[in-house]
Amino acid sequence: MMEINLIQLEKNLTDLNYPLSKHDLIKYAEEKGIDEKILRALKRLPSKEYKTLLDISNSLGTSE
Repeated sequence: MMEINLIQLEKNLTDLNYPLSKHDLIKYAEEKGIDEKILRALKRLPSKEYKTLLDISNSLGTSE
C-alpha cells in the first residue's frame, strides 16, 4: 500500500462538495490533474458515497 497522508489529500482534494461518489471523486481528481500517486490510490477506493475528507482518508488507510 502506498503511503499517503492526510495533508497530501487536503492539498490535492480542495473545493470538493460532499457527499460525493467514488466516480465523482475520481472525475474531480482527473479534471484537476492531481498527483498521480493519489489518483491511483483513489481508484482503489471502495465504491460508496464519501461524506468528508476524513471519510476518504479512513477508506485509504492514510497516515496522519
